[in-house]
Amino acid sequence: MACPTSIRTAENAGERIISLPETHGRDTPWKFYNHLIGKMPDDVYVRDYCLGTHWSYMEADCGMGVSFTCKGGGRRTHNFDLRGLRLKDVAELSKSWNFEEASLGVAALNAWYARPVLLNPLGAHYDEPIELPDGTTRKIDAFEMYRPRISAHENARVTVVGHFPNVAKIGEYAKLTVLERNCTSPIDTPDPACEYVLPASDYAFITGVTIINKTAPRLLELAKNATTVFVGPSVVMSPFLFDWGVEMLAGSVVGDPEKVRFAVKAGSGRLFGEALQMCTVMRPEK
Repeated sequence: MACPTSIRTAENAGERIISLPETHGRDTPWKFYNHLIGKMPDDVYVRDYCLGTHWSYMEADCGMGVSFTCKGGGRRTHNFDLRGLRLKDVAELSKSWNFEEASLGVAALNAWYARPVLLNPLGAHYDEPIELPDGTTRKIDAFEMYRPRISAHENARVTVVGHFPNVAKIGEYAKLTVLERNCTSPIDTPDPACEYVLPASDYAFITGVTIINKTAPRLLELAKNATTVFVGPSVVMSPFLFDWGVEMLAGSVVGDPEKVRFAVKAGSGRLFGEALQMCTVMRPEK
C-alpha cells in the first residue's frame, strides 16, 4: 500500500513523466478518457495520495477524490512519487493497463470533478447520512430510486454490471442479469456476456470500476438503447458522461477528508455516509 504523507513541491517534477503516447487517437475509445483529462486545468497540483487495499484517494489543491482500488492488469511502470505533479498529468494514469495505476488516475479525475462547486450547478442531490438501528448508515440507493419506473415497465430487462449489495432485490420486479468478473453468487453471469445481454436491456446500471478497467466505453456503446446509470464511488462525476448516453451519475463527493485518509490507510472506518457523501446528478432534459 503506497501512502505518501508529506506535501511535495513541483521541484524536479520534470524527471517524473507520465507518458501514454499510444492513447491519444481521436477516433478510438481513448477519446472517453482524453476528453475528461483535457477539461482539467493546468495549474492544479497533487499534494497527497494513497493507493489503499480497498480504496484509494488523490488529494490536490482543488480537493480530494476517491476510487476503488482495482488490482491486476499489466505491469506497473510509473513507480515514482506523484506528489508535486500536475493533477491533470496524474489523471493520465486512468488510461494505464495496470489497474492500480488506473485507480489512482480515476481518483485524480474525481479530485477535480467530484466537487460541489461543479456539481451544484448541475442540480446535484446529496444524501444526508442516517444511522440505522443495525448500526449501518443509509445511503442513496440508485436501484431503489429507479424501482418505480422499472416496476411500471412490463417485463423490464435490467442488467447490472458489478455485484452490488442487495442487487438480487431487482429480480423481484424485473428480469435481472448481473454481470460480474469474479462470479461468486448463483445470480452472477460472467461479464463477457455483456455483448449478448446489454443490447437487449431496458435498464443498465454500470459500476464506476469499469472506468478503471477500460470496459466503460464499450459497455456504454452496447447499452445505447437502455436507460443507463453509472453507480459507485469510482464514477467520474462529469456531465461529459451524459454525452455517452448516461442518464444519471450516482457517485460521491468527499465529505470529510480526514476520515477518508483514515478509512483508506487503515482499511477500516466508515467510508460511506461519513467520509464520503453520496451524490446523484441527472442528465438535463432536452
